[in-house]
Amino acid sequence: MNLEIITPGQKIYTHEISLVQLPGSKGSFEILQNHAPIVSTLEKGKIKVVETNGKTIFFDVSGGVVECRNNNIVVLADWCQNSL
Repeated sequence: MNLEIITPGQKIYTHEISLVQLPGSKGSFEILQNHAPIVSTLEKGKIKVVETNGKTIFFDVSGGVVECRNNNIVVLADWCQNSL
């Protein structure tokens, strides 16, 4: 799967991943390979990304939307920053 995280000012992240966990407005959820198409709003929280090499990365996000279709995931975030 390919993940892109985009803010109004720049593209923050683009990479092949195996899992992404997102802070949805109705609760946290995960997207895995071959997930059904989905569009959801995001709340303030952390995005957890597991890359195909097993590396885990976290991003703080202030809110936004996510779309997943055909193993392509796009997060449009109001604000996003890599966190430790």
